[in-house]
Amino acid sequence: MIKTDIIIIGAGPVGLFAIFEAGLLKLRCHLIDSLPQPGGQLTEIYPKKPIYDIPGYPTVDAGELVDKLMEQAAPFKPGFTLGESAVSIDEKDGGFVVTTDKGTEHSAPIVMIAGGLGVFQPRKPPIENLTDYEDKGVEYIIKDPLFYKDKRVVIAGGGDSALDWAIYLVKENIASEVSLVHRRSSFRGHLDSVQQVMDLAGEGRINLITEAEVVGIHGDGKVEGVEIKMKDGNARKDCDHFVPLFGLKPSLGPIADWGLEIEKSAIKVDTRDYSTNRPGIYAIGDVNTYEGKLKLILCGFHEGTIALQSAFARIYPDKKNVLKYTTVNGVNGFD
Repeated sequence: MIKTDIIIIGAGPVGLFAIFEAGLLKLRCHLIDSLPQPGGQLTEIYPKKPIYDIPGYPTVDAGELVDKLMEQAAPFKPGFTLGESAVSIDEKDGGFVVTTDKGTEHSAPIVMIAGGLGVFQPRKPPIENLTDYEDKGVEYIIKDPLFYKDKRVVIAGGGDSALDWAIYLVKENIASEVSLVHRRSSFRGHLDSVQQVMDLAGEGRINLITEAEVVGIHGDGKVEGVEIKMKDGNARKDCDHFVPLFGLKPSLGPIADWGLEIEKSAIKVDTRDYSTNRPGIYAIGDVNTYEGKLKLILCGFHEGTIALQSAFARIYPDKKNVLKYTTVNGVNGFD
């Protein structure tokens, strides 16, 4: 049994920042995450994607932000159970026991759910032999762009992810050839990204194929080309990788069975302290919902800060917590 003050379910950016805020209150944290490393979506889905709305950072890569959050949390010596999913929360002795899919048990008086949007599954195009080539040239997420060094890449999609990765692979001179296939002539992504793709296509650096879709894959044991359906018929495009970026389907997974009030596939919370309908359980970040909710990392940071003040009062009802500014008192870790 792993015992701590606060169990945080989810080791994404909001969960990682909660370690720091808890540490200032002298509360220890232990985090559980199904991924094998901290960072959540930032690490798993787009570690090289720039983020522009973190205070103090005009721009910061997602992976770099995770590194900084880990550095900020380090003095407070958090514990981690990684590569395991939390499957149940049971009440025991005035607190909670959280059990993972591998049977690891965690005990604490407070549980803080920072599970992002939950469990993700890629939206796959309806290509008959698609699964035959998974991990053999078909990828649904670009984790390490250098994996595509000097390779011919076909990206399918019309949203920000497809646009941004096509731009990145070209501008950083990583892929030897980049083709972007989209079934419409207009795109759903940010206007600046759309313009960059159009400019790169005009320069001949991106092979832009619109009003078309990939309908088949060719190759003997690995991807060697794709079949593209266009207005005037089908054509084969030779490539080494096919990356359909149609987004991810979020699901609450086991969270839906924890007796929490769910609204619009998210956990409903009280905005006074982001507590749930189960006293002692809080939900922060993209996993929660309330009137006026904005699914932004910086909003999750705020929610975690407020929730931890409430958690301290639950753990120590007889102690008065006086807000101390780090600019005056500094940051002291645990011995």
